[in-house]
Amino acid sequence: MYLHLGQDTVVRTDEIIGVFDMDTTTITQSSRSFLADAQKGGRVFNVTEELPRTYVVCVDKKKNETVYISQISSATLKRRAGFVEGLTNGCVSK
Repeated sequence: MYLHLGQDTVVRTDEIIGVFDMDTTTITQSSRSFLADAQKGGRVFNVTEELPRTYVVCVDKKKNETVYISQISSATLKRRAGFVEGLTNGCVSK
């Protein structure tokens, strides 16, 4: 299944490693270093022109890492991913 990250960007849910809130996770030096390294490596894709709220880390089958910057909150993305997972498992809970 796929998760919509904003604008015209979707990612495969099985490639998502984590969904991170920008305000709370970029406080630490390790998170800032991770994002800076990903940016230097050309692995960051900004899918919004609005204020970034979340970054999503994905790894594909070839072990290529990609970071997506989204305007959608991490809570909303997690709910969407849970909804998609519920569809995959054949049930949807409210």
